[in-house]
Amino acid sequence: MIRYIKNILPIALVSLLVSCEKADVYTMNPRTNFDALWRIIDEHYCFFDYKNIDWNEIYTKYNSQLTDTMNQYELFDLLGDMLAELKDGHTNLMSSFDVARYWDWYEDYPRNFNDDIHKSYLLKGYKIAGGVKYMRMENDKVGYMYYGSFSSGVSEVQLNEILLHFKECKGLIIDVRENGGGALTYSDRLASRFLKEKITAGYIQHKTGPGHNDFSELYPIELEPSEYVTWQRPVVVLTNRHSYSATNDFVNKMRYLQHVTIMGDRTGGGGGLPFNSELPNGWRVRFSASPMYDAEKICTEDGIEPDIQVSMLMSDMTKGKDTIIEAALALIISK
Repeated sequence: MIRYIKNILPIALVSLLVSCEKADVYTMNPRTNFDALWRIIDEHYCFFDYKNIDWNEIYTKYNSQLTDTMNQYELFDLLGDMLAELKDGHTNLMSSFDVARYWDWYEDYPRNFNDDIHKSYLLKGYKIAGGVKYMRMENDKVGYMYYGSFSSGVSEVQLNEILLHFKECKGLIIDVRENGGGALTYSDRLASRFLKEKITAGYIQHKTGPGHNDFSELYPIELEPSEYVTWQRPVVVLTNRHSYSATNDFVNKMRYLQHVTIMGDRTGGGGGLPFNSELPNGWRVRFSASPMYDAEKICTEDGIEPDIQVSMLMSDMTKGKDTIIEAALALIISK
């Protein structure tokens, strides 16, 4: 069923803010910047034990490659390689000429998404509201939403219009494949539209000191039902390995709802809230600082398995079909 709210009032959404540190003294000295980066990560990164990383050993490995005469490009590559040892998609080194990044967290997985095939589905006619593309499918029996980035906003009024557009549909597909994350505000805003009651969907903790195990207690992450239009009919959320960060958190919240089915591939993870800092030469570094857990207090850094595993089939793709969308349509129609 769809619940209608006649008196629409603003609601407050809790945002998790990213902290920043700034270096005190500017210098281009390679060793000073190397030591500063190693120390920042040593004191603030949150997954050393979880990933069984010996950060002291990594210091020794890369310190042996450091020279006082290396130029900024050589230093950047060295520091980027050192950060890659964390195997963390939330970890980046940013300069004026490049961004160091770690991509192996998804490259060992099939993509389970085809841009051209996906566009062929949307070409059948879709509407746009904020960051959401939406349309009715299967002779108006199924609603379909594609949210490609939680960095693109969607307002409460826009979500009302989307859900009302689907009021005659028997089910809804929410496709968050390729959504690399963004603002938790938007992912929570969407997830709240499917709740009947407040839920505790997970926990978060924060670093309280420089030690690798200096953490606060676990704080519950709670989400309340929206005061606007909500949806209680069947929902299928489509995921792939590129569903990361805020999208990983969205999938985690949605999987606790009885009328929601997660379908596709394991999400990319990204279960550490990122923190930003600055090196003495002005380069920025981002990394995971606050670990997030599901309702069973299991870390979500490595991703979330779907309820129903579905992969794109070559036999379907040659016919211009998206195996995962077709499976979701069949599931909703069967209910």
